[in-house]
Amino acid sequence: QFQLVESGGGLVQPGGSLRLSCAVSGSTLNYHSIAWFRQAPGKEREGVSCISASGGTTSYAEAVKGRFTISRDNAENTVYLRMTSLQPEDTAVYYCAADNFDRCVRLQTVATIRPTEYGYWGQGTQVTVSS
Repeated sequence: QFQLVESGGGLVQPGGSLRLSCAVSGSTLNYHSIAWFRQAPGKEREGVSCISASGGTTSYAEAVKGRFTISRDNAENTVYLRMTSLQPEDTAVYYCAADNFDRCVRLQTVATIRPTEYGYWGQGTQVTVSS
């Protein structure tokens, strides 16, 4: 069974950093684009970043470009999201998700990443940025 499990969330002060991990099991990671999404209370789920199956293409939402970095280790079946210069508006539940069509490979560096295009989801990890 294809499963994604996020970890690494927590409470951090403004300006701080966190690294989220998404461990994938039940499938070979290099068949899928992997994306990170976030959802704050009362808001719609929004795409944060994605990485193509090969790792050669990455894309980011405008709000996080230059602060967040996505990477993947296919040997470890894990995708990471390094988040720096965190601000209170980054507070949300962060989810990783996988698709079956490697859609991220077609995106520009800054793009809209659509949750409807991803069929496999983790349970989420809470990130809270507060002093």
